[in-house]
Amino acid sequence: MLGILTAAFFFNLGQGVLRPSMPLYLQQTFGATYRMVTLIPMVFGAGKWAASLPTGHLMDRLGRRRVMVSGLVAIACCDVGSVLAPGYAVFLGWRALAGAGWAMFGTVATTAMVDTSAARRARRVSTLLMAETVGLLLGSAAGGWMYQGLGPAVPFGFEAACMLAAAAVVGCGVVPSAPPPAAPRPTRRWRDLVAVLRIPGVVGMGLVGAGLIAVQTGVIVFLLPLYLLDRAGLDPATVGLLVSVGVLGRLLALVVAGSVAEPEHRRRGLRVGLGAYAVLLAGVTFLADPVLLGLWSLALGAAAGFVGPMPAAIVGDVVAPPERARAIGWLRTMTDTGQILGPLVLGTLADAAGITASFVAGAALLAAAAGVTIGPSRARPAGGATASPRPR
Repeated sequence: MLGILTAAFFFNLGQGVLRPSMPLYLQQTFGATYRMVTLIPMVFGAGKWAASLPTGHLMDRLGRRRVMVSGLVAIACCDVGSVLAPGYAVFLGWRALAGAGWAMFGTVATTAMVDTSAARRARRVSTLLMAETVGLLLGSAAGGWMYQGLGPAVPFGFEAACMLAAAAVVGCGVVPSAPPPAAPRPTRRWRDLVAVLRIPGVVGMGLVGAGLIAVQTGVIVFLLPLYLLDRAGLDPATVGLLVSVGVLGRLLALVVAGSVAEPEHRRRGLRVGLGAYAVLLAGVTFLADPVLLGLWSLALGAAAGFVGPMPAAIVGDVVAPPERARAIGWLRTMTDTGQILGPLVLGTLADAAGITASFVAGAALLAAAAGVTIGPSRARPAGGATASPRPR
């Protein structure tokens, strides 16, 4: 577990540096519109979407360590390619390949965290997200300064170095590698996936995860920095500071989310958190003062942090251990679908109707996701051993 947390920290330290700096890089280098900026998370999500389900199977065949290292090295190569890209289209291609590398790392890490007892599951997922968020916090705080003071290309080189550091942690053997099965049965893969999707709650949590990542990538990561820069008139260093304040709020809320040990309380907490997140997201459009924006960003990050670990924890509650790799692969695929469609729709809306419209639409999407969580909690024996029978 320590190895995964350490690798996740380095992974997100690099990701955090790019959060405030990449939208600014795109505007400066390619003269990007809002839609062009939000195409980046869309193609990144497409790469993740293509790799998430295959990663679930590769874990069984190749082992966790090999899959994680391959994904991290792939992202480092894509960062170098992004800086050298001669045009916007080539840049898009490199970010799509980086998304595939992200899926290879993230799917393995999440699967390892949910593979535990029900009472510890939310805490372990929250611990993973806390390690990620500490990296994002430090990276986001440094990203604007690094971009402004050292040059637009430096954040990409820094992320590549972080990915190689994470690969070194994983490659040293700190992360245990699961042995491949003795007799893989590729002809049953899709039948096994259908059996997982029939388990109550799996499809619903996939939809919630899709909504969350659509808002996160379509509004919070890519449009919020531009809103702070264009509408609030802040400089890049201050934008990076406010982004890091939001990440701090996320970190604080993850402590609370991890304490929700009872499965039946997770669904209720998820519903309340999504409602608060929607209100805060719509409300940010009424603010322009840097101090108020900082406080609002803290609250916005807290709402996002509280709901973040819930979908994976709930999926872990209802799916038996042998099926969890496939279930998490499905959840990742759905969130990647949200990352493809969310930025595309919200970025187009920002160009057509103004950036404020995207914030309001994101709030409506969160409210709809809260509606998906309404329903009775499904009881199951402790330890997560209940699942739909596998077809014969």
